[in-house]
Amino acid sequence: MHPLSSCIVTVCRGCCCGTVAAQPDVDSEAHLAALQAIPGARVRVSQCLAACELSNMIVVNPSSEGRTRGGRPAWLGGVVTDEEIALISRWVEGGGPGVAPMPAELRGNLEAVQMLTARLDGTSN
Repeated sequence: MHPLSSCIVTVCRGCCCGTVAAQPDVDSEAHLAALQAIPGARVRVSQCLAACELSNMIVVNPSSEGRTRGGRPAWLGGVVTDEEIALISRWVEGGGPGVAPMPAELRGNLEAVQMLTARLDGTSN
């Protein structure tokens, strides 16, 4: 565990995320348990993060040190694989936003949320 790791990981488990109906081939309970096992991280479950079309949603909030270093919350959409959960776990254990670089393999998850936000805000082409 990184000595500065006290990131907050918010996991959506509302109307779509974490449900068999939305993601029948995803073991969402195992994913939640893996995130809860990250040393030093605080994991909370949200009813809905309002991005249902990108289930499963996870938000990684920086630790105090990470925020001091410029880290900002990372909204990750479409997190459905064991590999993505492992990447998030290693990133958070290494310090998370502002402390450790986000794994390149998660950029697509981040960009999906950014595109959705731009579309909803009317700022996309």
